[in-house]
Amino acid sequence: MADDHPGRPALAGWREWVGMPGLGVPHVKAKLDTGARSSALHAFDLEELTRDGRDWVRFSVHPWQRSDADAVLVEHPVHDRRLVRSSTGHAQERIVIRTAIELLGRSVTTEVTLARRDEMGFRLLVGREALRQGFAVDAARSYLGGRPPRAVRLRNRGRAGA
Repeated sequence: MADDHPGRPALAGWREWVGMPGLGVPHVKAKLDTGARSSALHAFDLEELTRDGRDWVRFSVHPWQRSDADAVLVEHPVHDRRLVRSSTGHAQERIVIRTAIELLGRSVTTEVTLARRDEMGFRLLVGREALRQGFAVDAARSYLGGRPPRAVRLRNRGRAGA
């Protein structure tokens, strides 16, 4: 979707397809959550390592909802570690990375915490810190940025093919 009004926030639905090109994830369904400060990505098999004196993290991402197909292995510099309180009130220290997300044809760089989100319906939660970089959310609408090709949507539903 082209940005026809660069000074105005882009209108997004409460759920959208998002890309994370720096992580090798071209499509993931995301919940846009204005009640959450930071964004959170479902990540598993987290392994911390040191590279050239800097902290890095290696982890895997399951891009499809309710599926472990097509896991993506990622290595990324650690930006921070932070105590994050979940919606249930449980506090947990999480690794934070900075990465670009593509939403509605716009790319913004934001902090993303890494957490196991197996029990959550969406593999990515996009919080206020990312949304305030030029997005407004219409809670009554979905997928205003369009949908990926049918083959991608079928993969997300756990079915291969076109």
